[in-house]
Amino acid sequence: MIFTQQWIREWLDDSIDPSLLTAERLVFQLTMAGLEVDAHGPVAAAFSGVIVAEVTDVRPHPDADKLRICSVNDGQQTLQVVCGAPNVRVGLKVPYATIGAELPGAEAGKTFRIKKARLRGVESDGMLCSAAELGLSEAADGLFELPADAPAGTDIRNYLELDDSFFELDLTPNRGDCLGINGIAREIGALNDVKVAGPQIPNVAATIEDTFPVRLAAPDACPRYLGRVVRNIDVTAATPLWMQEKLRRCGLRSIDPVVDITNYVLLELGQPMHAFDLLSLNQEICVRMASADDELVLLDGKTVQPDADTLLIADASGPLALAGVMGGEHSGVTEATRDVFLECAFFAPLAVVGRARRYGLHTDASHRYERGVDFEIQGLAMERATALLLEICGGEAGPVTEQLGDLPARREVTLKPENVLKLLGMAMSSDEIVRILNSLGMESIEVSDTEMRFSVPSYRFDISIEADLIEELARVHGYDKLPVTQPAVRMQLPDQPEADVGMARLRERLVTLGYQQVITYSFVEPELMASVQPSPPPVPLQNPISADMSVMRTSLWPGLISTLKYNVNRQQPRVRIFETGQIFLRREGDHEQTIRQPEMLAGLVYGSRQPAEWSQGREAVDYFDLKGDLETLLALTGHGDAFTFESAHHPALHSGQSARVVLNGRHVGHIGALSPQLQRELDLSQRVFVFEIELDSLLSATVPQFSPLSRFPEVSRDLAVVLDQQVTSGALREYLQAEAGEFLVGLRIFDVFQGDALGKNKKSVALGLTWQHPSRTLGDDDINVIIERCVKGLEDKFNAKLRK
Repeated sequence: MIFTQQWIREWLDDSIDPSLLTAERLVFQLTMAGLEVDAHGPVAAAFSGVIVAEVTDVRPHPDADKLRICSVNDGQQTLQVVCGAPNVRVGLKVPYATIGAELPGAEAGKTFRIKKARLRGVESDGMLCSAAELGLSEAADGLFELPADAPAGTDIRNYLELDDSFFELDLTPNRGDCLGINGIAREIGALNDVKVAGPQIPNVAATIEDTFPVRLAAPDACPRYLGRVVRNIDVTAATPLWMQEKLRRCGLRSIDPVVDITNYVLLELGQPMHAFDLLSLNQEICVRMASADDELVLLDGKTVQPDADTLLIADASGPLALAGVMGGEHSGVTEATRDVFLECAFFAPLAVVGRARRYGLHTDASHRYERGVDFEIQGLAMERATALLLEICGGEAGPVTEQLGDLPARREVTLKPENVLKLLGMAMSSDEIVRILNSLGMESIEVSDTEMRFSVPSYRFDISIEADLIEELARVHGYDKLPVTQPAVRMQLPDQPEADVGMARLRERLVTLGYQQVITYSFVEPELMASVQPSPPPVPLQNPISADMSVMRTSLWPGLISTLKYNVNRQQPRVRIFETGQIFLRREGDHEQTIRQPEMLAGLVYGSRQPAEWSQGREAVDYFDLKGDLETLLALTGHGDAFTFESAHHPALHSGQSARVVLNGRHVGHIGALSPQLQRELDLSQRVFVFEIELDSLLSATVPQFSPLSRFPEVSRDLAVVLDQQVTSGALREYLQAEAGEFLVGLRIFDVFQGDALGKNKKSVALGLTWQHPSRTLGDDDINVIIERCVKGLEDKFNAKLRK
C-alpha cells in the first residue's frame, strides 16, 4: 500500500502539529506500530524554474516538418519556444521551463540546466515540458496538459503541490484494514492522539428510478452486494488533475474517468469497485459459483475457464467477472458507454483467497478481498463513487439496490486491566485503555475497574480475543516504551541426557568442517524434483507461489542444487553447504494420500578440496572427502561402526560412485556423486557430491563406558591381500573383526593398489591389525595362529591371495 503525506493530512484534524507528520517521524512510528515502511521518498524528481504558461500562438517551423514555433505567455510576457510535441495547440496550459531552469537528468540525482537555444535556425527561449521531462512519469506521448484554469506564471511545484512524500507499507496479511487511506489515517491518528476527520461523503439522491435486478445464488460467499444504475455519463470527460496526481503518487496510472474513480475509492476507502457497461448486461446480475461450461475473457485479454469453487458475477448470458479479482472484457466500460452499472460488494475472504493466483493473476481488488474488506463500508463507497462520477462525467443516478446474505457478526471482546500488567509488564489506567482502543475504532460497551467489554469494528478481522486487544495497546503505546522487567518465574535447567546428540552439535561439527547452513523452500521445481528423485511422486500444491515452486520436496537435494547453481553463477568456485528440514513422502497408490514428513540432513560439496591458497594444492573434492565428513558426523553417535555403506543405485547419482547408508539393517540415507547426465543438464563444470540421511539416526548416541587400560604392549601386523575389485572394504573389515579375536584393538586400511601386474579386475589391499591383551604380553605364537586363520578365511570367503 502506497500513501502520501498530503492525502493523509486531508483525513486528520486541521489542528494537528505539522511536526508530527514529518517523513522521518512517520517512518519510525508506523514501523514500530507493526506497519513496516518498505520505502519512502519524494513524489517528484528535483527540478526548479518551471512555471505554468499558456500557448497563445502556434505556427510551422520553416525548416522542420515536426517542429512548431510557439508563442508562450508566462503571465508577464510572451516568449518564443520551439516545440515538437504533437499535442501543442493554442490555448493549452503547460509547464514551461524558463531560461536557467533545472530539470531532472537521465541519471538519478543529476539535473541539467535550460539555456537559450537555436533549433534549425530559430531561437527558443526555454522549453515546454512533458510529464516525463519533469520526472512525473516514465514515458509521455506529448506535453503535460494542465487545466484551463491554471494561473499562468505560477510555479508548477506549488500548483501541483509536489513538495510531498510517498510511503510504501509492507503490510502483514492480518492488516487489510490499512489498505486504504482511511485505515492508515486511523492508525496515525491513534499513534498521535489526533482525531480523524475525513472528507464528508453525503448520500446522493436518486434522480431517476432505473434499477437492474440482482440475485445472490451464493449468499455465503457474497453476503452483501450493492448496485446502482447511472445514465447519460460522458466517458470522454477528463479526469481532474488532482485525482490523476493522487493516483500517480500511489502507484496507479490514470486510464479513463470511470476506472480512475473506482481506483480512487479503492485507495481512499480500501473498497474495490467495478463498473459494467449497462447496455452489455442481460436480464439480471447473478452472483454464483462457476459451472462446467463457463468461460470468460478478462479485461487483460486472458481467457479463463473457472473451476467449480470460483465465485462469478454473471448475467443470463454467462460470466461477467471473476468476483473479487477482475472484470470481463465484454462488459467493460468503453468510449461508447453512456450508461453504467456500479458494483460494490463484500466477498467472504475464503471465497476469494487463492483464486487470483490460480489463474495467474494478482490485482488490487484480490489483494484486499483476500485479506478482508470492511463489510459495513460498501454503502459509503457507493455514495462516494456516485458523487465523483456525477461531478466528473455528469449523468443521472438511480437508487441503490442491495442484496444481503449472511454477514459476519460484529465480535465483542472482554479485557481485564490486570492482564495488561501481566502481559506488558506495566499497568495502564482505564482511561488510557479506553482512549487507545476507541481511537482504533473499538466501541466501549461496558467499562469498570475490573473488566471492560469492547465491540470490535467491522474492518478488524484479526481481533477476537483479549490478547489481541492488549497487543493493540502495546502497539499504540509504543513497543519501545514498554519497561524492561525481569521474569518472575523459577528457572530450571533442562535435562541434557548424554544419549542425545542434538542438532546444535551436528551443525557445529559441519560448520567446523567448512560447511555453511542454508534454508531453502519446501516447494521446488517439478522438473528438477523428477530428475533428482522421480519416485515417489511429489505432492502437488493447489495454489503454488509460482510454476517453479509447485510441488513439495521429497528430498533436500533440489534445494541444495539450486543454491549451488545460484552461487556458481556468481563466480563462487568452491561450495560446501548443508540443510536440515522435512521432506514430504506419500506411497504410490495410496488413496488416502497420507503424507510422512521425516526430518532429514543433507550436504553438498563442489569445487576444490581446500580453499585457494599458495600453500594448498588445487585438487578437486572427491567422493571420499564427503564420505569422511559424513563418517565424522556418524562418530558423534558413539556407534559409528554400526553404520555401513552399501553399493546401491539412485537415479540422481553416478552408478559407480553411490552408496546407501545402512544402520542395523535399515536404509537411512544415500551418498554419492551426481550422475554425469544430471551434471550436464545443470551446466556444472565440476563434479558434485551429495549425501542425505535421516536425522533420527544421528540424534541418539551410545553413552561412553570406561574400560581399564592394559599395561602390556601392543602387537601389530600388516597384511596385504590380492582379491577381486568388487569386494568392498566394509566386507573385509567385518570379516577380519570377527576372525581376528577378542583382543583386536585396531584395524585400518592403509593402502589400495591397482595395476596390470595384479591382473584384470584385481586390487591389492593392505591392512594394519593391532592386538593388546589386558593381562599379559601376546607372543609371536599367539599372533601367528590368528594371522594364519585370517589368511585361510580370506582365501575361502573372498578367493584372496596373500601378496608377498
